[in-house]
Amino acid sequence: MFHVVLYQPEIPPNTGNIIRLCANTGSALHLIHPLGFELDDRRLRRAGLDYRELASVQEHASLQDFTGSIRPARLWGVSTRGTRHYTEPEFAAGDAFLFGPETRGLPGDVLQSLGQAAVLRVPMTPGSRSLNLSNAVSILVYEAWRQQGFAGSAG
Repeated sequence: MFHVVLYQPEIPPNTGNIIRLCANTGSALHLIHPLGFELDDRRLRRAGLDYRELASVQEHASLQDFTGSIRPARLWGVSTRGTRHYTEPEFAAGDAFLFGPETRGLPGDVLQSLGQAAVLRVPMTPGSRSLNLSNAVSILVYEAWRQQGFAGSAG
């Protein structure tokens, strides 16, 4: 239904948690290289439990490789530098949500290529730096899925 795109993820347990989230929401996970870990990392396996077999996970050499092969309906960047709240857009099946690496977020050139209207943020209290990556992904995916009436869910 949705595409979760992790641009150069660095922390295995975050990616493991996101694998589990994707398996439980019917979202596809796309990992943009370089990765900060090996996919057989035990910390990734522990966080993802046995959901790796239930999730659609694809690797891509670059962001351009992802957009060229998957051709998402729309590509939304998620960043603390975004100006639109994540609740503003009307999401549709096939939309993709792009998240940056944990320690530095999406690069400026990637944000610029998306355009300001396509860069979303999750509100936080003043002085906060960022949310955990897997938490931010959960917030976006569940909002998008809620807007779709939780299509395909068990209840």
